[in-house]
Amino acid sequence: MATMDEEESSFTLPLIEDDENKQALVTKLEEIEPNSSHSCSTTNSFFKTCFNGLNALSGVGILSTPYALASGGWLSLILLFAIATAAFFSGLLIQRCMDSDSNIRTYPDIGELAFGKKGRLIVSIFMYIELYLVATGFLILEGDNLQNLFPNMEFEVGQGLTIGGKQGFIIIVSLIILPTVWLDNLSLLSYVSASGVLASGIILGSIIWTGAFEGIGFQQKGTLVNWDGMLTAISLYAFCYCAHPVFPTLYTSMKKKHQFSNVLVVCFILCTITYASMVIFGYLMFGPQIQSQVTLNLPASISSKVAIYTTLVNPIAKYALMVTPIVNAIKTRFSCRYNLRFLSILIGTNLLISTVLVALAIPFFGSLMSLVGALLSITASIILPCLCYLKISGIYRRFNGQLVGICLIIIVGVCLVIFGTYTSVLDIIGNFYISKFQ
Repeated sequence: MATMDEEESSFTLPLIEDDENKQALVTKLEEIEPNSSHSCSTTNSFFKTCFNGLNALSGVGILSTPYALASGGWLSLILLFAIATAAFFSGLLIQRCMDSDSNIRTYPDIGELAFGKKGRLIVSIFMYIELYLVATGFLILEGDNLQNLFPNMEFEVGQGLTIGGKQGFIIIVSLIILPTVWLDNLSLLSYVSASGVLASGIILGSIIWTGAFEGIGFQQKGTLVNWDGMLTAISLYAFCYCAHPVFPTLYTSMKKKHQFSNVLVVCFILCTITYASMVIFGYLMFGPQIQSQVTLNLPASISSKVAIYTTLVNPIAKYALMVTPIVNAIKTRFSCRYNLRFLSILIGTNLLISTVLVALAIPFFGSLMSLVGALLSITASIILPCLCYLKISGIYRRFNGQLVGICLIIIVGVCLVIFGTYTSVLDIIGNFYISKFQ
C-alpha cells in the first residue's frame, strides 16, 4: 500500500461533524490529500452518517427512473430491487476491505491494496470519467428543463445566426456555473449539494401532488414487459446506485465503524423506496409517453414548477463539486513551479468548456445517463468492489459458496456492461439520426 503522500483524488461528501466549532458541511466531492484540513475526522454518529449516505445516493437519477420503467415494462421493476441488492452487497464488501487495513482511506486505496498501482489507476479512471459525464449530464438536464419552461425561446448571435433554445440555455447555464469552478473554497456550494435528500423528497411530493390534484391522475396501465428496452432500464437503475466511491469516506468518518453495515441497510432501503415510488407514480401518470426526465412531462402549474425549479438548483451547485477532483488530479501532474491558482482556474475553465461541447454534441440525457450506468456505475459500484474483495480477502484460493456468489455477480455485471454499453451507444446514434432528420 502506498503512503498517504501518494494519495490521489477521491470522492467525499458533506459530512456533519459533532463538534459545533467545526464546519457543518464539507465538500461533497473533493480531493483527500495528506494533512488536508478537510480530511474526515472520526466523529460522526450513526444517524449523521445515514444522512450523509442518503445524500450520496440521492441524485438526478431519480428523474429518469420512470423512463427506465417505461423502457423495460412493469417487470423491470424487479431489476431495480435486484440492482439495489447487488449494490448493497458490494457496499458490504467495501466495508470488509476497509476492515482489513486501517490505512485505507479512499476508494483508490482499496484498488491499490488489491492490485497495486495499476489497481489505483483503474479505480481512479472510472471515478473521474463518471464524474465528467455526470457533470455533462447536469448541463443537458438544465437545458432540457429550461427549454420546457420557455419552449419557444431562441437566441440570435450576430446576423443570421440563431441558436436553439436548449443549446442556448446550456451555454447560459455554463456561464453561470463558470465562477463556481474558480472558487478555492467550495464549502458554500456543499450546503446546497447536501440537500439531495430534501430535493428528492420535494420532487417526488410535487409529482404525486400533480398527479392527484391537477387532473392527470394515475390511470396509465403501461406494458408488462418490453425486452427491447430492458438493458436501458437496467443501466438507468444502476446509475441510481453509483455512490460507492463515497463509502470509504463515510466509513472513516464514523465513531462506531462496526455500525456501518446498518448505515448501508438504512440508506439503501430508504433510497430504494423513494426510487420505487417515483418509478410507479411517474409511470402511472404518463405511461409509455414518459420522457427521459419526468419533469419534462409535467404541465404548467405551481407544483410542477416547484419540482422543476428544485431540479434546476442542485446541478448548478453540484457542478463545481463534481469537477474539482478532476481539476486536482490534473493539477498534481504539473510541476510546483507553476502558479497553482492560475493553473486551477485554467484547468477548471477548460473542463467546463469541454463538458459544454459534449453536452451540445450529445444532448440526450437519458441515453448518456444510460451509458454512464452501464459502463461506469456497474463497473465502479459492483464489479470492482467484488474483484478487490476477492483479491484482498484471498477467498479466491478456496472454493465455497461465497466465491461462487461473488463470481456470479461479476459475470452478470460484465455481461451487463458489455451489452448495456452497446445498447446505450446505439441509442445515442439513433437519437442523432432522429434529431438530424426531424
